[in-house]
Amino acid sequence: MSCSSLSDALGQWEAAIRFSITIAITLVLSAVGLTYEIAAGRALAPFFGTSLLTWTSVIATVLGGFSLGSALGGLLAERPRRIAAGHVRSALVATAVLMAITPTLLGLINGWGVRGTAGMVITVLIVFFPPSVCVTLPSPFLAKVAIEARPGREGSSLGIVLAAGSLGAIFGAILAGFAALPLIGATATFAACGAAALLCVPFVRGGASDATGTAGPNSTVTFAAGGLVAFGGLVGQPLCQYESGLSCLHIVERGAEVRLFSDGTTQAAEVTSPSDELALPYTQWLWSRLDADLGPAPSVLFVGGGGYTLPTRLLASRPEARAIAVEIDPLVTRVVAQHLPRAAKMISRTGYDAEGGVAEAAGRLGLVHADGRVYINETGQRFDAAVMDAFSSGSVPAHLVTVETYERLRAIVDGPVYVNLIDRPDGPLARGVHAILTGLYPHVEAVEGPTSGNGRANILLAASERPLAPLADLPDGYGPVAISKARAFTDDRGWVGHR
Repeated sequence: MSCSSLSDALGQWEAAIRFSITIAITLVLSAVGLTYEIAAGRALAPFFGTSLLTWTSVIATVLGGFSLGSALGGLLAERPRRIAAGHVRSALVATAVLMAITPTLLGLINGWGVRGTAGMVITVLIVFFPPSVCVTLPSPFLAKVAIEARPGREGSSLGIVLAAGSLGAIFGAILAGFAALPLIGATATFAACGAAALLCVPFVRGGASDATGTAGPNSTVTFAAGGLVAFGGLVGQPLCQYESGLSCLHIVERGAEVRLFSDGTTQAAEVTSPSDELALPYTQWLWSRLDADLGPAPSVLFVGGGGYTLPTRLLASRPEARAIAVEIDPLVTRVVAQHLPRAAKMISRTGYDAEGGVAEAAGRLGLVHADGRVYINETGQRFDAAVMDAFSSGSVPAHLVTVETYERLRAIVDGPVYVNLIDRPDGPLARGVHAILTGLYPHVEAVEGPTSGNGRANILLAASERPLAPLADLPDGYGPVAISKARAFTDDRGWVGHR
């Protein structure tokens, strides 16, 4: 082989290696971007809850960052290769640092007292916009390198680059939802995203002129960034005491009371003193209705396990009663079993896995870890009553408050249905659910609790085929309330979960 042929072969080999590395970096950075976006929504929940507004803000902000990063990256890609490569490496180091310190920034801003919808939008912009810009800034440069590595095949090279970006995004979404967030939590996920971006730095080269070094961060800066990322992942304060892909949970003990918080909202509470009083006023009202309306051996469906306080009270007071509790997140059940003594005792003594729909002879509390709507649609069991008390942060999931849900519920429940909502007085959620119930049942009553500092209150509804006997006593601050007429929610036009 002549020297010229050998040189051409080596050049082609180097170009193929350069193209492959560029595609690999594109895959990694696209995966990092989508993993970060999903983790951002999860990390925001403990401070502002999970709602349509929070996810809309996160998605819009991150996509806006991606757009600006691509535009700025395009301008950088037009500069001399050595200078452009240096700026790309700087962007990757900045990405690593900004992603690793995300939990710290969220905690600081929350500590400054930033609250409400406006505060949430400001927080999202400050925390999540800059890293979204930085992680996307290398993309145009990488596309240019890939195209130049295969002269005469520009179209297919660009297509492969775009496909790599899409595949990386798909992988990142799957990685975040199915592995990273459930297994290692949001704080470590942010650090892992930063580490992945940092590992790409040595592979960004500026071409032949790059042999003697390029502009951009020196090795000291890069190693310092790596140390910060590692510190954030290993030592950083977790955002949640207990975390899964669905829940961010905290346990707080206040005197003789244990409270379970999910995404910063009280999920359940249990009194640990000898008194058998229910800790939360809304559960007191629900129990009073159950106690007044049901016979000695009812079968009750609870959609939303939470702290399992109501099923526990029902089974403790009625030895012949049975219950099915549908809780979407197994982590909630595990945390309750560790920290809420009475519910834990009941689960241990009489709980059984009811996923298959078959009751155990010795079990009275069937545990189903599934989406409430899915269980309602698929179950073949019948019940004497149902309690709808499922929440995602501070709002009811939209698919659980539709005409179709309650029509199916009525088909499997022979007795009354009880509903717990959190909304503004006479708010849109309360009006929509009230419209559903009045359209299906002849007898509906509503009570409302005290309005909290954020302008919302527990609004409790009971619906039945038969007249509901009046209760002798109501919890402090609770009283009957009139709810305005409204359009009933449907699967097509439902509750949007505005905060």
